Amino acid sequence: QVQLVETGGGFVQAGGSLRLSCAASGRTFSTYAMGWFRQAPGKEREFVAAVSWGGGTYYADSVKGRFTISTDNAKTTVYLQMDSLKPEDTAVYYCAARRVSGLSRGAENYDYWGQGTQVTVSS
Repeated sequence: QVQLVETGGGFVQAGGSLRLSCAASGRTFSTYAMGWFRQAPGKEREFVAAVSWGGGTYYADSVKGRFTISTDNAKTTVYLQMDSLKPEDTAVYYCAARRVSGLSRGAENYDYWGQGTQVTVSS
């Protein structure tokens, strides 16, 4: 099993920045890629960004150029740097891990999930 814990959420004004972290523990060697998803009230969970432990990245069009996903050298922590935040970025952000190689935007393709962290952007 793999455990994922997100931190770094909070309240920020539009145009501001936040950095989310996702710490992975357990059988992390069994994972090949990590992703961030978000879910706003009344909406479906949507893909934000993904990164493979080899360094490849993939972004949703809505965050491209504003968000940056990265990993640490130990491959146990994934970060999401969020800049130029907009009110529509308000959501619960979830970290996820995938046991199969390759990047994916489909939530159904991820095997492990964190509990989520709230991000609120005021206008």
